[in-house]
Amino acid sequence: MKQFRVDNLKSTYGEKVLFNDISFLMTEGDRIGLIGVNGSGKTSLLNAISGVNLADSGKIFKQNDYSIGYLTQNPTLDDNALVMDAILSGDQPVFKTIRQYQYALQQFGEQPTNIKIAQNFEDAQNAMDRDEAWTTEAQVKAILTQLHMPDLQRQIGELSGGQRKRVGLAQILIEAPDLLILDEPTNHLDFDSIAWLEKYLANYKGVVLAVTHDRYFLDAVTTRIFELSFGDLYEYKGNYQDYMIGKSQRVEQSKVADHKQQQLYKQELAWMRKSARARTTKQTARENAFSELESQMGNLKLDDDVAVNLGQQRLGKKVIVIDNASIKFDDKIILENFNLRIAAGDRIGITGENGAGKSTFLNAIAGRLPVTSGVIELGETVKMAYYTQSTEEIPDDKRVIAYLSDVAESVTDKNGNQVSVSELLEQFLFPPFMHGTLIRKLSGGEKRRLYLLKLLLQQPNVLLLDEPTNDLDIGTLTVLEDFLSGFSGAVITVSHDRYFLDKVASQLYMFQGQGVVERYDGLFSQYLIEHADDRLNVSEKIAVSKSKSVTIQKKKLTYNEKKEWETIEDDIAKLEARLAAIPDDMAKNGTDYVKLGDLQKESDKLEAELDKKMDRWEYLSEIVAG
Repeated sequence: MKQFRVDNLKSTYGEKVLFNDISFLMTEGDRIGLIGVNGSGKTSLLNAISGVNLADSGKIFKQNDYSIGYLTQNPTLDDNALVMDAILSGDQPVFKTIRQYQYALQQFGEQPTNIKIAQNFEDAQNAMDRDEAWTTEAQVKAILTQLHMPDLQRQIGELSGGQRKRVGLAQILIEAPDLLILDEPTNHLDFDSIAWLEKYLANYKGVVLAVTHDRYFLDAVTTRIFELSFGDLYEYKGNYQDYMIGKSQRVEQSKVADHKQQQLYKQELAWMRKSARARTTKQTARENAFSELESQMGNLKLDDDVAVNLGQQRLGKKVIVIDNASIKFDDKIILENFNLRIAAGDRIGITGENGAGKSTFLNAIAGRLPVTSGVIELGETVKMAYYTQSTEEIPDDKRVIAYLSDVAESVTDKNGNQVSVSELLEQFLFPPFMHGTLIRKLSGGEKRRLYLLKLLLQQPNVLLLDEPTNDLDIGTLTVLEDFLSGFSGAVITVSHDRYFLDKVASQLYMFQGQGVVERYDGLFSQYLIEHADDRLNVSEKIAVSKSKSVTIQKKKLTYNEKKEWETIEDDIAKLEARLAAIPDDMAKNGTDYVKLGDLQKESDKLEAELDKKMDRWEYLSEIVAG
């Protein structure tokens, strides 16, 4: 069994000690989540383990043939390479075999009567047999399908940042290293891809080490949690729920622990216990641990307002009114005749496809972008704060406390008490020794946390949050979620984070592109369960519709459409069956180049016919559904 051992690792950043004398062992089958506030050294630890940047001191022990794969937040890929070439760019011999086969297949499909090309194709097939590469190729195709990869013949340089991240993820999963290091792997993934990735990693044979803010992902995948905190590494056995139990116990036992932080962890545990997802995944051992924790707490009553208890200006009856609003750019429709009334206390979550216009919608509400038609009106008492995806310019030569003091020396909480900037900094996970730190010494995530605190310090009564979980660590998100639970104003947040939306949003608006917006009242995780069928392919939708005994209302179809509808499912099944049989026929006729060429042409023709049939099925099914 392969192992990876770290002994007495130390790393510093300027005067700051990121981790000091930490040691741990990772063994096959371990799935580890690495947690820590921004600036605690998570990325530095990943870089040290992967060999990208060596630590200042300490030793790493592993076998000579031990392989490591590292998915960074922004993967380095060759812009001139095709997607498929980039994915199969690893040094493993089997990848070279597959690359040669793919090229030979393409050439043979274009020139099936060319003797030399036909011979190359036969040689490539034999190499696939020799290296048992057919299984690997099937795994490659399965991974690409589940990650919704872009056109495999496109150049990397043409892809968006999100598409590049998916190419990098596919590349590293296909390589299947002994140690799989993942930095925010769920960013830019569709929700069905995240669900698939959770199952895939839960059965991964090697070691998985992941940094992520996705707490549902941590709960589904991990068997151990590492927490970096002020240079020390703490280990917790189990997943995220187990971590919260262990963290609460550790904080409870600490003599220097802040009381509000103790309360915050308890509230988080209480929420997790009540959530539907937690109830379906808890095991007996975890339930016993919860009970033990409660007995240790005794009859201690939780504070109503645990962490950030800021007051805010009174918000009148009229908050935000959106009447028949439309936003269009050339041929792209963001909103079309959209109506919404937002009142004090509303918690609105906005999610959906990338590029559907979610951030544009927030910009329109904030007055940074005009609507094409209709109106967006704000009430006279609205005081808005907008947490954008890009941080404002922060002067590097300022100290942390001075940056906030420019806004206010103190603020008034809901009970009329004065809260100093220093107290707020501590509540937002900036310990006292950091208050005088120059801003240029902060990490990018710490600057985002400081920027958020500055916005809240202005005591707004309407909050716009654009993808806050992209840059904030789990500890900060927990504090923010607690603040929002006691916030009496209105909150509108754009997010893809399932856990965050479950915690903060009660109204959901799904942006589906081209002006289509669907409303849902309830938890986002429940929405995903109820709408799982929407993310199936056409053949799967047919099966689901049959299982639900959908009643066909033929009165809306023309006579010819009725006839087509009666047979179209059988037609699709026949096309799929024939396509599935062609590879076997090609294997049986491996030396008959003319026959192989005919089979390739037949496959291409069937693919085109199947695409047309599927388009027709979707069109007709919409009419049938009324």
